[in-house]
Amino acid sequence: MDAMKFYAFFRSVLLCTCCLLPGIAAAQPTILVFGDSLSAAYGIPREAGWVNLLQQELQRSHPQYQVINASITGETTAGGRQRIAAALRQHQPSIIILELGANDGLRGAPIADIEANLTALIQQSRKAHAKVLLLGMQLPPNYGADYTARFKALYSKLAQRYHVVLVPFFLEGVAPEQFQADNLHPTAQAQPRVLQSVIRQLEPMLYPP
Repeated sequence: MDAMKFYAFFRSVLLCTCCLLPGIAAAQPTILVFGDSLSAAYGIPREAGWVNLLQQELQRSHPQYQVINASITGETTAGGRQRIAAALRQHQPSIIILELGANDGLRGAPIADIEANLTALIQQSRKAHAKVLLLGMQLPPNYGADYTARFKALYSKLAQRYHVVLVPFFLEGVAPEQFQADNLHPTAQAQPRVLQSVIRQLEPMLYPP
């Protein structure tokens, strides 16, 4: 191969490599947090929320991952079901952290409806080849023993049925004084504790990316 041909060959290889670089960058594995106000940092600075703290933690321990927060205050399982397909197409997550159902329960929605919506969310996520981490919720006792028991059991039921990883109670260990005045949303001081409930179950899912 003479010098001119070698130069042309080298240049073509270099151009091809440069063209591939954006695709390589886009392949960075993504964790999509898909929830409601509990994940949208309601009532506190967004940077203090557990999702932002998760991103900071992963920058230290698993820097290959990026975290996208697609949580919306007031979101229900029905609302999430309507927008999950677009979110999966846009972000193509490797892992989806599914935190929905609390608003349904607080409104007294039928358990069968909540189950159907969460089932659809899990199935669509799995179809998109995303691992699912399901965050379980519980309701205050004033909603009645039967309803609160069925609501609580729903998350473990779905986790077992679809073989997804479960955090049994997302707000486990948050002290009463660490809730805001509405007694529903944790304060900024409680967010590291919330994060620990998530990251214990999330960490084994990070291998391989």
